[in-house]
Amino acid sequence: MPTRDVAGDFWNDYDRLTEAQRLRFLRVLQRFVEDVDSGHFRASLRVKPVRGRSGIWEMTWEGNDGRATFMYGPERIPGKRHVIWLRVGGHEIFQEP
Repeated sequence: MPTRDVAGDFWNDYDRLTEAQRLRFLRVLQRFVEDVDSGHFRASLRVKPVRGRSGIWEMTWEGNDGRATFMYGPERIPGKRHVIWLRVGGHEIFQEP
């Protein structure tokens, strides 16, 4: 299982989500956690680098309506990725991912 931190506006973003949006994010997050250490994400997570933002990745779900950005930090446990969550919400999070 990967280790994680949150940075930036993540918790502010999360607090602005509706309860339904939070539940969808948490379901998607479970799949992300299953895949992240392998580095091979299932297609439904749509994980890809954010254009023009070196080192920042995005995950998209719900027909492009749900999005989260993250970056990788130094491993804290050998062989396990360390994920730093940056933003969560809709398309607006790309103004400052």
